[in-house]
Amino acid sequence: MSFDSNAFRFALSQFATGVAVITARGPEDQAIGLTMSSFNSVSLDPPLVLFSVDRRAMSLPAMLAARGYAVNILSRAQEGLSNAFAKSLSDKFADVEHTVGHAEAPLLHGALAHFECEPYAHHDGGDHVIFIGRVLRFSTAGEGEPLVFFRGKYHGVSSGDQRAPEWPLPIPS
Repeated sequence: MSFDSNAFRFALSQFATGVAVITARGPEDQAIGLTMSSFNSVSLDPPLVLFSVDRRAMSLPAMLAARGYAVNILSRAQEGLSNAFAKSLSDKFADVEHTVGHAEAPLLHGALAHFECEPYAHHDGGDHVIFIGRVLRFSTAGEGEPLVFFRGKYHGVSSGDQRAPEWPLPIPS
């Protein structure tokens, strides 16, 4: 029985994921940005997150050399940004409003959340490199609908209350 990569990809598309843009400042001071659906939390103590980058990505060497990066969790209204950062373009940041965070990584305006990270570890992940970042700072927008990717298409999530919960969250008993 041979392994069918296309069927595997289709099976993976059954898992709905949020969409993020990972940003950094490269060693030659260039802004880097990549769209990701492979983002998740790893640890609360220390605060760690991970994402993976395709080994064929033109910006992989610059990402590996970056002093820090930001994870920008996209809102439903930012589908265009997701598409722009998913392609290899000469200037992905043209007309993109942003400020700078840790290690001058761009923080995209309108994102639902930002996680400013320093590199913690890199691991072999087959045709990808797995990046683990230690979160130094984070912020949230407090409201808005997430951009979701499911079965190869963008979707939104609709619920009655889009406000952020009060912190700290109660611990379930």
